[in-house]
Amino acid sequence: MEQTKRRALGRGLEELFNIEDISYDKLEEKIIENAKEEELKEINIKDLRVNPYQPRKTFNEESLKELAESIKEHGVIQPIIVKKSIKGYEIVAGERRYRASILAGKETIPAIIKDFTDNEMMEIAVLENLQRENLNVIEEAEAYHSLMNNLNLTQEQVAQRVGKSRSHITNLLGLLKLPEEVKEMVKENKISMAHARTLSKLEDPEKIKELASKVINEKMNVRILEEETKTKELRKRVEQHKNPKNSEYIAVERELSEFLGTKVKISKKKLEISYENEKDLNRILEIINFNK
Repeated sequence: MEQTKRRALGRGLEELFNIEDISYDKLEEKIIENAKEEELKEINIKDLRVNPYQPRKTFNEESLKELAESIKEHGVIQPIIVKKSIKGYEIVAGERRYRASILAGKETIPAIIKDFTDNEMMEIAVLENLQRENLNVIEEAEAYHSLMNNLNLTQEQVAQRVGKSRSHITNLLGLLKLPEEVKEMVKENKISMAHARTLSKLEDPEKIKELASKVINEKMNVRILEEETKTKELRKRVEQHKNPKNSEYIAVERELSEFLGTKVKISKKKLEISYENEKDLNRILEIINFNK
């Protein structure tokens, strides 16, 4: 058994990343445990820069201060992981420890230097945060979207990689359609995930913003919000009945949009599927099993 464990820890990073059922919350520990002595060094903090693929933009200041106090007393217990760059090093995992070390007045930090590909850097950064930092739901959704775009993954593949259900990924990706102002409300915990999910089912940005403000100002619970959105949808259907253009395809559009993770429109015997770039197009083609 011990021999099998050693072989697993000795696998190359490329092989580890191709194993679907790998425990990503333990990936950093595996890298540390498998590090060679020459890879572990004390690095000047001034030589470090954050991972450009890092999805987290904000850190809890109080939590950072607590970690800084611990570092002052005990030092950095677990080394960060870095990649050599043209000037200094890029942080692959451990940005929170890096920031807390700066607050603690440290000049150096223990680090393991590894040679990662850009894809590996991005995936480790995203997965570290998903597993360890509890991103708000918008940041979590952006992380999934980043994995899909940059690694050409389907929603199903992302779900397998992060150990979540396909529906969880789909629901969160739907939040990215919300207006920016409403996304900020979610990030600031002014409206809940359940509220945001309900609002994401609406198409009119102005109505979404209007209802989001009512949620905050009137302390509207989710049940009442659902009733409000049903009323809005009922009015919309009445309008569509007056002008039935494409109304019979609304449900199909919505289901296809959720399935493909992008905007879908059906009109005049045409099916329009939106995509952001070539990678996004390839992702969609893979979902529908289209072989070029």
